[in-house]
Amino acid sequence: MLPQEIIRRKRDGHGLSNEEITAFVAGVTNGAVSEAQAAAFAMAVFFRDMSRNETVALTLAMRDSGSVLKWSEIDRPIADKHSTGGVGDNVSLMLAPIAAACGLAVPMISGRGLGHTGGTLDKLQSIPGYDIAPDQARFSNVVKDVGCAIVGQTSNLAPADRRLYAIRDVTATVESVPLITASILSKKLAAGLQTLLMDVKVGSGAFMQDIAEARVLARSLVDVANGAGVPTVALITDMNQPLADAAGNALEVANCVHFLARHKAGTRLETIVLAEVAEMLVQAGLVPNLAEGENMARSVLSSGQAMETFARMVHALGGPADFCERPQTYLPHARVILDVTAPAGGYLAACDARATGLAVVDMGGGRRQTSDTIDHSVGFDRILPLGSAIERGQPIARVHAASREQADRAGQALLASYRIDANAPLASPVVIERIG
Repeated sequence: MLPQEIIRRKRDGHGLSNEEITAFVAGVTNGAVSEAQAAAFAMAVFFRDMSRNETVALTLAMRDSGSVLKWSEIDRPIADKHSTGGVGDNVSLMLAPIAAACGLAVPMISGRGLGHTGGTLDKLQSIPGYDIAPDQARFSNVVKDVGCAIVGQTSNLAPADRRLYAIRDVTATVESVPLITASILSKKLAAGLQTLLMDVKVGSGAFMQDIAEARVLARSLVDVANGAGVPTVALITDMNQPLADAAGNALEVANCVHFLARHKAGTRLETIVLAEVAEMLVQAGLVPNLAEGENMARSVLSSGQAMETFARMVHALGGPADFCERPQTYLPHARVILDVTAPAGGYLAACDARATGLAVVDMGGGRRQTSDTIDHSVGFDRILPLGSAIERGQPIARVHAASREQADRAGQALLASYRIDANAPLASPVVIERIG
């Protein structure tokens, strides 16, 4: 099949057959399809969309462009969760060990930061020695022995996605729902999952800022994953403020250790983590309902099993054996740490979370280009949640920066991202909807 004919058919609004999609993805993988042709295909899909069946075929073809992991030696349910990205979203760091301590196997393949959003791999690289790119044997052994491993995409997992995504990134076709769906799910399905939970963020710090857009993406992810044979549920969750009270790589890892030590009880972060673990346990059939799933998650947190599992994962992937006992000994520290104080009294009423994320990027905590080196020490912590009553001069966060000048600039950016009102805002749910 000629690539240009497949492009023409999609350009003219026709549905593509499984065979046409498989042939085109094979060409993307082996180089028979040029970058110009791949870009034209992506633009045709962007404007002409894809049906559910086409998106399933694209997802499976991209999954099968490389290796698909097998877990025949593991007698636990194989499960995972994926977030569409946000600010202060370090849920994966806690969720994987909690879920593993509850009896799931979690082979989590994660990514780096994208734009204003933080990346799980960048956070984990704050830990000295942690190997985000182990060979397949080590990855499998850690999942088998510990119950979870959080690593990056290897070269032989969904290679078609890696090439097509790089092309989409520079051709303004990233936002296409079918292409987003196939990109996310091809990597997840290549991990050999039995169940999957999707966390679709919506709000000022998310890629989907409108609830209608988030619903469309969530429904696409659920329908296509189920169509590909992996039972999947999506939660639409709020991203109108940083999720954790920290934003920045090492600071979010420290926040994870504090969470596992039960110092973040009652927060929005805890609500999401427990809700997502509960969904995973119900999906896998380990508990009959969400209430029992949440109780099990709380139990492994209270007993210290979740912390122990995280510590074992870190050590098994090359990190310090006593990392959880002495995280501040190992995590990088910024040269300048300053309070960011409120210019007036009132209530924290609204936040532009994207601006907060961009302030972290501006300090070097994220990338403007793929070749950029990250400063893992910079960011914000002790961020107060929306609804907090504050007085003039009271700290609403701390900034961690490489210099006083950088700290002042970042502090001003953070203050500009918040609105202070005389009246408290209405509380909004952190888990907005469930799509199954």
